[in-house]
Amino acid sequence: MRAVILSGGEGRRLRPLTYYFQKSMIPVGRRQMPLLYYIMANLAHHGVRDFLVLVGYKSEQVVNFFGDGSRFGWRVSYVEDAEGYSGTGGAMLNAIERGALSTDEDVLVHYGDILTNLNVTRLIEAHRSRSSDAVLALSKSYELPVGVARVEDGRVLELVEKPKIDLYVTIGVLTLSPRALTILRGLGRSSDIMRNLVPTMIRNNMAVYPYLLEDEEWFDVGSTERYEKLNSEDIDAMFDFLED
Repeated sequence: MRAVILSGGEGRRLRPLTYYFQKSMIPVGRRQMPLLYYIMANLAHHGVRDFLVLVGYKSEQVVNFFGDGSRFGWRVSYVEDAEGYSGTGGAMLNAIERGALSTDEDVLVHYGDILTNLNVTRLIEAHRSRSSDAVLALSKSYELPVGVARVEDGRVLELVEKPKIDLYVTIGVLTLSPRALTILRGLGRSSDIMRNLVPTMIRNNMAVYPYLLEDEEWFDVGSTERYEKLNSEDIDAMFDFLED
């Protein structure tokens, strides 16, 4: 299965870092390799080595580092964001209309600011075994970035700092079928995958299924606060299989 990686955003929540870095190129781990390297390396570990990277802001950093991917044993191609297209769905539609992405194939979509050791093999098997239109990788809980208060009769009775809540949350990785890709044309040049495409598929009673993370980990590296909390040793342990 081919992977489409969304790597074109300005990363405004990561400023001032993204004044200098493309957000998917910020260094992580003790080796200080780009975030995007770990995304691709995890996918390649599971046999996905054909990447279409949708680029825009500071795209030169991505292209200069990865090139055609041959030095890593991968195949990497790029589509530059175009004027008049916006959002993650718009970026994919741009790739389709430019002939870089076929609507005849299943694809795996990976957001460029998500760091995870997701078992991609199991995700793809879930997609194919159920003839899915989409399979969403979901975490079973989420740690809120703020404290939560319980208020009764005008008094604060309890305060819990950054609690974990029991909700299925999307982690920015999903599979899409050819039928799903064709829907992008109807959504127009300004759309979002999670906000527009997937809800449209659900309303149309298409086959949208969950993939629940088990022993996998994930980090949203989309803000400066979250990036500062990354521990290099934890990242290295998370991807220790890449040293095999």
